[in-house]
Amino acid sequence: MSHQAMNGFGGKVLTLENMNPNVRKVEYAVRGAIVQRAEQIEKELKEGVKKPFTEVIKANIGDAHAMGQKPITFFRQVLALCAYPDLLDDNKFPEDAKQRARRILGACGGHSIGAYSASQGIECIRQDVSRYIEKRDGGIPSNPDNIYLSTGASDAIVTMLKLLVCGEGPDRTGVMISIPQYPLYSAALADLAAVQISYYLDEDRCWGLDVAELKRALSAARTHCNPRVICIINPGNPTGQVQSRKCIEDVIRFAKEEHLFLMADEVYQDNVYAEGCKFHSFKKVLFEMGPEFSSTVEMASFHSTSKCYMGECGFRGGYMEVINMDPEVKAQLTKLVSVRLCPPVTGQALLELVVNPPQPDEPSYSTFMKERTEVLAALAEKAGLTEKTFNTVPGIICNPVQGAMYTFPRITLPQRAIDTAKEEGLAPDMLYCMRLLEEEGICLVPGSGFGQREGTYHFRMTILPPTEKLKVVLQKIRDFHVRFTKQFS
Repeated sequence: MSHQAMNGFGGKVLTLENMNPNVRKVEYAVRGAIVQRAEQIEKELKEGVKKPFTEVIKANIGDAHAMGQKPITFFRQVLALCAYPDLLDDNKFPEDAKQRARRILGACGGHSIGAYSASQGIECIRQDVSRYIEKRDGGIPSNPDNIYLSTGASDAIVTMLKLLVCGEGPDRTGVMISIPQYPLYSAALADLAAVQISYYLDEDRCWGLDVAELKRALSAARTHCNPRVICIINPGNPTGQVQSRKCIEDVIRFAKEEHLFLMADEVYQDNVYAEGCKFHSFKKVLFEMGPEFSSTVEMASFHSTSKCYMGECGFRGGYMEVINMDPEVKAQLTKLVSVRLCPPVTGQALLELVVNPPQPDEPSYSTFMKERTEVLAALAEKAGLTEKTFNTVPGIICNPVQGAMYTFPRITLPQRAIDTAKEEGLAPDMLYCMRLLEEEGICLVPGSGFGQREGTYHFRMTILPPTEKLKVVLQKIRDFHVRFTKQFS
């Protein structure tokens, strides 16, 4: 008799019914059902299935290189040298690239990026991150001890949330997140069984943030959880707004008054395009508000190598800086990151180059500056083009893309389309995006995946495709929208 039969059990040990229920609740729209269908369609195209289009254009995720953005030469030269040090004898590589590679390798165990690093990240890289932050913030000091290198920003955000979540029932930790939000937040909160507190951005005021709305969300949440954290994404994802200095001050004041831990997701800090908009880091504003705030407000801020002009998503590089954290908690954070051993050393090496790029007196400087400027200028041009084009379509309203890499236009859907979606068990903007994918080969994410005000519909689209391809994408969405509206009116 088999062991299983003796125990009287049949079927699988792990089933949907008995698995971790928190994991079942996790949803991650930017890689959700629509993307799986897009991948299926790509396979069908390869197999020769006839479609009304020849390729699937994935504008669902901020993956710059996948959309044809070229890597920065200097970054890849140094990484190549680190990965294969024999190339240090090759005269094809500029001297400053070799110098950077030698410095990185010198900080690695056995002079190899194949060795584990310290759990918090390689020390000399953390020092350079601190210097970068000081320079960015006009001289406000940064301590390398407060820098934690991470596997992209996502990993650090989840780690921080994990530290913050505790309590049962009405004492469970509540976390304030903006709606629309980046689904990493809702997914992490579901996984940790924390309570999501939604505060709505004001679409009519270019996705502005209003303290009255923060207060409304907070007092509503206090009845069923213990609000302890506020998360801010600036520049915004999926909404592309850039916060004003006054707005940041308001948020910091709110966090202090309500005794909240502040998480500032600033991964798009170099992606600011609109006239009159400027990136202000939460840390800089905090310190300029004086010691009443800068010595009390607890904060973590996050940055990544995946966005800005680098777009190096696959290397999974990032960092967080913690401020005013209780030293005993900081020891626990260090313990927690040590369980994961260390962030990828290739990602750490890349981050080192982002925070310590070629200087004006170095041979790689002019190429580096030219490439960086071209990438950001192209994104700025595409941000303007996207907003203008969408606003010429009846039934689409698009706010200015002030920063980041996305647009989140509002779409008006005919009542019949809304009813059809309900019959099919779909969110109305999911029906819209699915039809767009099947008919035009364009993959977008419905607004319902990010959260939106009841009765409004949106989609998120990246502005990353090359300009000529983006024009085609915008034209196809335009034609589709007109056709879809006619079909359901």
